[in-house]
Order: sequence, then C-alpha cells, then structure tokens
Amino acid sequence: MSEKLNGRSIIVTGAGRGIGEAMARGLAAKGASLTIADIDGGAAEKVAASIRDTGGKAIAATVDVTKRESARNMIGAAVAAHGKLDVIFNNAGIAQTKPFLSITDEDWRRVMDVNGLGVLICMQEAIRQMLTQGHGGKVINTASIAGRQGYEPLAHYSASKFAAVALTQAAARAFGKDKINVNAICPGVVATDMWKTIDKGFVEEGLTQRDNQAFEAFSADILLGRPSRSDDLVGVACFLASSASDYMTGQSLIVDGGMVLL
Repeated sequence: MSEKLNGRSIIVTGAGRGIGEAMARGLAAKGASLTIADIDGGAAEKVAASIRDTGGKAIAATVDVTKRESARNMIGAAVAAHGKLDVIFNNAGIAQTKPFLSITDEDWRRVMDVNGLGVLICMQEAIRQMLTQGHGGKVINTASIAGRQGYEPLAHYSASKFAAVALTQAAARAFGKDKINVNAICPGVVATDMWKTIDKGFVEEGLTQRDNQAFEAFSADILLGRPSRSDDLVGVACFLASSASDYMTGQSLIVDGGMVLL
C-alpha cells in the first residue's frame, strides 16, 4: 500500500456510483480515510461498507450539495470520523440533453444549481475547514471536456462545467497563499449511468434513433481507441490528492483518451 495517502481524510461527493465510486475506492486502496457522500444515502453506505469489508476506512454521508447546511453536515461528519479534512473531491453532478432553443429556465437552474452552485458551496465550506485547521489542503473538482469546449445539445451542461473550471481557477488564486491547492479533472466520454441519461436524452429529443448511438458517435474519434471507464480517472485522482501534486494548482487536467487536444 502506498504511503502517499495514508492518514489523509478525503471526501468524495457523488461517490455512490460511477466516477465518484471508482475514485473513492482507488483512494481508499492507497490508504486514505474516505467519506463517501451522495444524495442517495443508501448507495453511499453500500460503497462505504464495501470499502470497510476489504480493510479500508470509510464512512457514508448523505448530502445535497445545493444545500449549504447539508454540505456543512457532510464536512462535520468527515472531521468527526477522521479528525480533519485534507482533500475534497467535488464530483457530484447531473446532465441533461436538450437542444439549444429548447432549454428552459427551469432546466438551466437545475443543472447550474448542482454543477455550479453545488461545487461553489462545497468548495467554500471545505476551504473554511481547511483554513481553520491551518495546514492547507486540496480541492479537486470534476469538470468535463464540456468545460473546455461547448457541446450542443448540452449547452447548459457545458456552461455548468465551464463554471467549475472558472471556480477552480479563482479559488486557486485566492488560496494558494494558504497552501490550498485547487485543481479540476476533465473526463471525456465515460461509460457511466450519467452517459446513459445523456444518450437517452438524445433519443427522446429525436436526435438519434437508438440507444448508445450518441455514445458511440462521441467516442468514435478517441485517439486511444475506446471510451473511458470510471477507473481510468483513478490514477489522476490519486495524484491530485497526494503530495506529488503539491506544486500544481489552478489546473484542469483533461483525461479523455485524446478527444480534446489543447
């Protein structure tokens, strides 16, 4: 077991499934003490129990990232269980497929509340805890390649992920002096339940004719020859949570198999 994450208290939001679950399991395998946070408390507990069953350290927390009190309670639970907070992964997010002219005010607010406001709230509350502790910390946001290039019919989702990148850069500038590193991960096309939702939306909006057609189309030009799996994000997550990334801040790392080249 690597020593790099031993003793580190790490929160992962949206860790009841998908990318968040994979990252949480990978971080726990490296010796970290995890808080598995999700709006689905049952899913969070299932992941936490599985980590404990394999000798890892993990608790579960139910969180609605759009509610500040809920975020504070999540952080309080992590500190109570593990004594401190060293790292937070703001990974919780939602997606919706809508043609540009069909996006409603309600659609915009729903996606931006979770993917934008939710990231801001969790960043603020985690950074306050880190400042109180006085020994720095790491904040990692899950953005997307849609936070580096706008995609249609995912305009409001893209905007929310651009917001996550902007928040990453702004907080890095604000808290570098406090030894708080703030970075983001930008996944590409990942085989998760979220992409099933996106794909279903393409069909429902009449943009594709069958399941997986959009997924296959978006994946067609990936340079490494396949769409991503959730575990493809584990390595970069462990790197950003470890001391190996101590001299990196304000960056948004694209991990997409070669879709977006900047």
